[in-house]
Amino acid sequence: MPFESINAITLATHDMAASVAFYTALGLEVAYGGPSASFTSYPIGRDNHLNVILASPDESWSWWGRVIFYVDDVDATHQRALEHNLHPLAPPRDAEWHERFFHIHDPDGHEISIAKPL
Repeated sequence: MPFESINAITLATHDMAASVAFYTALGLEVAYGGPSASFTSYPIGRDNHLNVILASPDESWSWWGRVIFYVDDVDATHQRALEHNLHPLAPPRDAEWHERFFHIHDPDGHEISIAKPL
């Protein structure tokens, strides 16, 4: 049976308050949980979610890949990140694979790509 869709991606955090501040600064709205919760969920599009779960302090991770979020306006999202004192890795650019994008790390080092097909 082929896969049909991804309903949610769950990322681990050691600091839920910092994670919530980061994702709400990018423009996501909390559907469940919040800064003091052990689990927070954000709706993405119609039927998708980004979840963040509180990890125990002794758990660690290294680079595992990246999550790519499509937005209506990459440059506006980049500007919003800067206005909220977040630190994108580079300015938005047009890629040879026909996307405009920029990358940013969340407070736990998860790499996030903000993109839009060209």
